[in-house]
Amino acid sequence: MAHRELRLPLTAHGRLDRALADALGVGRAAVKQAFALGEVRVRGRRARASDPAEPGAPVALDLELSGGPIAPDLDLPLRVLAEGPDWLVADKPAGVATHPLREGETGTLASAVVARYPECAAASPDPRDGGALQRLDLETSGCVLFARAPAAWEVLRAQLAARTVEKVYLALAAGRVASGGVCSVPLAARTGRVVAVPDLERPPRSTGAPRPAETRFEVRRAFAQHTLLEVRIVTGVMHQIRAHLAYLGHPVAGDELYGGAAAALPGLGRHFLHAAVLGFERPEGGRVRVESPLPPELERVLGTLGAGG
Repeated sequence: MAHRELRLPLTAHGRLDRALADALGVGRAAVKQAFALGEVRVRGRRARASDPAEPGAPVALDLELSGGPIAPDLDLPLRVLAEGPDWLVADKPAGVATHPLREGETGTLASAVVARYPECAAASPDPRDGGALQRLDLETSGCVLFARAPAAWEVLRAQLAARTVEKVYLALAAGRVASGGVCSVPLAARTGRVVAVPDLERPPRSTGAPRPAETRFEVRRAFAQHTLLEVRIVTGVMHQIRAHLAYLGHPVAGDELYGGAAAALPGLGRHFLHAAVLGFERPEGGRVRVESPLPPELERVLGTLGAGG
């Protein structure tokens, strides 16, 4: 199964299952299976296949991936932040999926990478990953690490497993965060999202097994009603930063899934989360620290916020 997040096109209409199949470019059978398993959520709530499609609504679902090699995509622009003989770090734009869900699918970061670096297609055990060692959420931008050879993939994957890779994010949180801190509340999967489990002896119903998660954050800049945070994650649970900040009462700005109306911010068409730094030991030796600048659309949003007191 592969997790996918998207926003329905503004032209979406009719039944939700048909609109999803069209938006994803997959057969209705795959979408039908996701609904049958209860794996489709719209705005965080479980949806039915017969529900009317809501234009622009955020949708999360799990789909069965088809096998086969990744399809290269030269039409999708690619920005490489740094590279070595056996690795590269690409700059993922918001709204672009990290990897494809089905054979022949294009328009993903991995598709763009494989088009310029065809050796990446054979670097990862699963060819659908196109050598990608990380997966960012659809609306999250920034650094993504790719291997260009199987041996490099193993070396880099071992660093991720050992938690020696430096991962720094910039997140705009709703509300005033007084100071930095650490959130170590375990997280458990619940169709299309994760939930905090502060009491391991009484986990919420209908969730998977709680997983350890640690998120560290520091205040970078205070605004009138928001706080720009520098966030470091030790673990790598799906939606970890988004879920932890929401649990603390400061959801990521623009994050409808975890913050709802409280996270809304005029002029922001995505959630404000950016993978700004990636540091690791290069397979050929020596440590490297790669930085991705804040995208222009997020810089513009910061410019509209009132100064903090």
